Amino acid sequence: MSCCTFNPILSTMDQTRCGRVIGSMSSLSIGSRHARCGSFWPLTVSGCDISTIAMHPRSALGSPTPSAASRLSDSSRSDGSRQFTRNGSVSEFEIERPLKMNTSSPKRPGVRRRQSEYGAESALRASVSRLLTAKARPFTVTGHIPMDPASLVLFFRSKSGITHSLDFPINIDYDTPPALEVLLAACKPHPTPGFDVYPDRETLFYPANLPLTATLEIANHPILDAVRNALFPALPMGHYLTALRDKLEVMVTGARMAPQPRTLRNDGRVATICVTLPVHHRGGNMIVRDAEGTEEKFFGGGGKPSEVHWTAFLGECEYEVETIQQGCRMSFTYAVHLKTYGAAVDPLITPSEYFLDLLSPVLSLSRGRKVAFYLTQDYGVNPSEGLAESLVPHLKGSDSLLYHALKVYKLAPELHWAAGGYVWPIDRTVECGNDVLDSPTSLSSMGFPSVFGSPARSAKSIRGPMSYYGGPEEDDVEIMKIEAHNLRMRVEESGAIPLSEAEIFILSDWVPGPLAKERVYFVSNGELEKLIVNVLLVIYVP
Repeated sequence: MSCCTFNPILSTMDQTRCGRVIGSMSSLSIGSRHARCGSFWPLTVSGCDISTIAMHPRSALGSPTPSAASRLSDSSRSDGSRQFTRNGSVSEFEIERPLKMNTSSPKRPGVRRRQSEYGAESALRASVSRLLTAKARPFTVTGHIPMDPASLVLFFRSKSGITHSLDFPINIDYDTPPALEVLLAACKPHPTPGFDVYPDRETLFYPANLPLTATLEIANHPILDAVRNALFPALPMGHYLTALRDKLEVMVTGARMAPQPRTLRNDGRVATICVTLPVHHRGGNMIVRDAEGTEEKFFGGGGKPSEVHWTAFLGECEYEVETIQQGCRMSFTYAVHLKTYGAAVDPLITPSEYFLDLLSPVLSLSRGRKVAFYLTQDYGVNPSEGLAESLVPHLKGSDSLLYHALKVYKLAPELHWAAGGYVWPIDRTVECGNDVLDSPTSLSSMGFPSVFGSPARSAKSIRGPMSYYGGPEEDDVEIMKIEAHNLRMRVEESGAIPLSEAEIFILSDWVPGPLAKERVYFVSNGELEKLIVNVLLVIYVP
């Protein structure tokens, strides 16, 4: 970049030093052009009324911004022998030529670097994508049971009817307990899918017709909670997991378990838990594959005496065990089933006879009518996003008790949203919509000013500021009527009907108690407000 710095007033000698000799002053009009940088030299000639012209680069010529030289006072311009002193404010006089874009060799390393960065970024994105895919839908979970393996005892009965006990931990490289030999003799070969014969070192399992029990009960440990949190995080309320012991699998040195597909486990399970007992062995890693072929390998600790490992996987997966290189591998498998309870299915609770006796006369006096009770518990749901009937599995407290009692009388209770004397059909959500500015019933069209952001508006959503057509009280009453009418129109447009038209008779106490209150947000007159919605338990008594 070539750059020259000039003073507004230059002598002939100074100009000669810059590589340009100024000729006769009569041949110049207002300045001369520099030979190297192409800039104009402003000249001040005594006796002539010639304005000083600021120096600009070529791209800045014609700019309407005046330069510092044009703002010099008359005294500074008249003193031709006095040289202008530079300071920080005249940096705009530096003339720079823009660098030409050079696409030669200096740019090539940058291109190569960008390509390298692009490749690294693509690899990073691919890795993140695989990570998030695995995170979004895990199909396995593993851990260990915090217990002392020495407290684990296995009781079983052999074919001869004799009961044996097997203590843990076990290391058959040093000593083989006699009970283990009896157990191996009572086991049967594990079926290998796709083959009609068994290998020389087949996988064994303890027969289901022989009694078998152990001091290890996974119900006493939070294994099912861990399985639910990891594999079934979206399990709704009212659903729970149960574990049923499936079989005891035994594998000795040289044995290998072939892939076990889901078709061999047609018992309705949603997951399988495999607990590896503390028996020392090498090898025998478990491989689990999901329905898409993605596999994970679990080493299981090798039967360390101080650890009891477990692995759980979804019911749609298949698993296999690699060859046992040394020792013996013993494991319990459990079938995990999904159960439900609550109002929608067979409940776990039963109302007392006393409560049923209190309900009986109410139903007898309501024959041939459609009656309703208000629910009293809050459920923290948005009535605009779901149906009231979706609360059935989540009923709690007194609401669940009443619902179950009505089911005992073989009635069909229904849940409906209700607000302001209106009730929504069972298949409709609460939709209040938003204000329409050109609505004939809006406040602006009725002559009232907008209340959006008005400091005069109180905390109550039905209050408004004063207008020019009456007193404050009259305006408040009128605004309340308009807003109530607008809200009523919205409610009716969403499908709600008055309780009188629905022929629903509300059953309540002399002094109404607390009610379930859910909230729906809507915009009214430019402000966000909430509509309080209740839940009705409606039944028809034949």
